[in-house]
Amino acid sequence: MINPLPGIVFAVLAGLGWLLFGGTIAQSGGVLYAGWLLASGLAASSLRLAAQWEKALVFRLGRFRSTRGPGIFTVMPLLDSVRLVDTRILTLAIPMQQAITKDNVPVSLDGVIFLKVENPADAIIRVQDFMHAIRQYAQTALRDVIGSITLDEILADREGVGKRSGQMVDQEIVGWGLQVAAIRIQDLILPEDLKKVMARQASAEREKRANITKSEGDRLAAENLAAAASTMATSPGALQLRTLQTLDSLGTSTSNTVVLAVPVEVMQAIQALPGLASVLGPKALEAPAAPASPAPAKATAREHKA
Repeated sequence: MINPLPGIVFAVLAGLGWLLFGGTIAQSGGVLYAGWLLASGLAASSLRLAAQWEKALVFRLGRFRSTRGPGIFTVMPLLDSVRLVDTRILTLAIPMQQAITKDNVPVSLDGVIFLKVENPADAIIRVQDFMHAIRQYAQTALRDVIGSITLDEILADREGVGKRSGQMVDQEIVGWGLQVAAIRIQDLILPEDLKKVMARQASAEREKRANITKSEGDRLAAENLAAAASTMATSPGALQLRTLQTLDSLGTSTSNTVVLAVPVEVMQAIQALPGLASVLGPKALEAPAAPASPAPAKATAREHKA
């Protein structure tokens, strides 16, 4: 963030000095005005500004003095130096690297680190370049985590891999004044032959599910057809109505010709013959027994002869 205060203060003080010493510059040779300008520059350089998301570390003659900001603060000119630190969440990219999984599969991957500076003094004083250091730690931790799990675990739980890497980095940077918010894997590149094998496996899984779905559909269709046949068997006119519906659906196209060789009524009459025969059968068997009644008449005739 650009600090406009030193320039503004210097311009105001220089103008004020011109009003005070402008008339005597020719007489005194401008020495007083030059001294005024020097004092104005020192006074203006003592004003510093830190944004809301920044912390200012003040070093006096090379030694850490205090932490200032955000807002306006003053320092001693020529003695104090200021280092501004961004306390917002920083995003650091993990470069692409190659690692070998637990099941000996080479993979290439990269990621991103979400980092926050909690203690600016520790982050600046104890670590030479905390951004570079945390990036190297995260890269090493990610490679170690990848080497301890299989490829299927990586593909199934990429978020878990990032969490484990973040926990490893947190254990290593204790006392650095930093906090790792999260580590996420961005791209995961697999060998081409392994991609083809995985594609065939996925195709086989989908084909298996398709066959299972088709067989389930056939079973449900058979059950529905059996239920429909039972319903039609109990209703005498249901089969004829179904036949008429089928004929109606076929008659929508002029290219179809439907020929009924045997009417439905004749088929129903033929189907009723076994039932009729079962009803008439006992009566037909009882009819020949009727001529046995004349036997008593012969006996009567013999009695008259006697």
